[in-house]
Amino acid sequence: MIRLGVHTSISGGIHLSIIRAKRLGCNTLQIFSHNPRSWKRPMISEEAIKDFRDLLMLNDMRPLVIHTSYLINIASMDKRIRELSVRMLTQELNIADLLGADYLVLHPGSCSLSPQRGRGYALEGLKRIAEMGRWRTGLLIENTAGERGDIGARIEEVAELFWSSKGLSSGICIDTCHAFQAGYDLRCEEGVEGFAERILKEVGAQYIKLIHLNDSKREISSGIDRHEEIGKGRIGEEGFRIFLQHPLFKDIPIILETPKKSDKDDVRNLRRVRRILRRSSRDSA
Repeated sequence: MIRLGVHTSISGGIHLSIIRAKRLGCNTLQIFSHNPRSWKRPMISEEAIKDFRDLLMLNDMRPLVIHTSYLINIASMDKRIRELSVRMLTQELNIADLLGADYLVLHPGSCSLSPQRGRGYALEGLKRIAEMGRWRTGLLIENTAGERGDIGARIEEVAELFWSSKGLSSGICIDTCHAFQAGYDLRCEEGVEGFAERILKEVGAQYIKLIHLNDSKREISSGIDRHEEIGKGRIGEEGFRIFLQHPLFKDIPIILETPKKSDKDDVRNLRRVRRILRRSSRDSA
């Protein structure tokens, strides 16, 4: 059974994110554990944590994925930002464990003045966190779109961060929109095969833990992170059919991060993905 879900809101209470995902017919979900645009992280009560975990088990929502704050940038040139980022990432790992999360997804960050130095800072930050303790929640390194200064747009860079933090990091998260914008052509069999071969060589099949399935508003190699609804962007439904049919990606849990103004948008995108998955299954039979 394919695990398919969306990023759901924690507004009104963190447990409501599970109820929202269930209403959409999801069997996995992604959330923020707090406001992703604030360095302040409110405490979650023991009662709220228990309610959340009970609902999680009752509804078999696995894997539970938490996305880190947008403010975290362990590759920043600004030492203060790096220190705040290390502290918040450690706190997010702690709360992820309390909530029973399987994975915590991290954008490696950016360093516009010197991406090479940024990679060094990111590696140093992950090493520091790994030395602070052990967590049940696995950290996933997500590929980026290649915007100016981005760390991790190329699979080789994602692999370097993963292997250097193995133990803290349990794998990688592949974002299709980011990959396309970074120059990986997911619209054709040759492009998907080349992308898969690069991942197999640099990381390995067993470490692909999650797919963020998103179409792209911009053309390939744009280096601009703009998500689009499934089938309405530059990758298109045929590209997703080819991608999801590939043996390396076909059984990996999927989270949608498509543009959303209301639940109807999630319903529409989930319906499209389910249709693509059924078609891919028939084609593979």
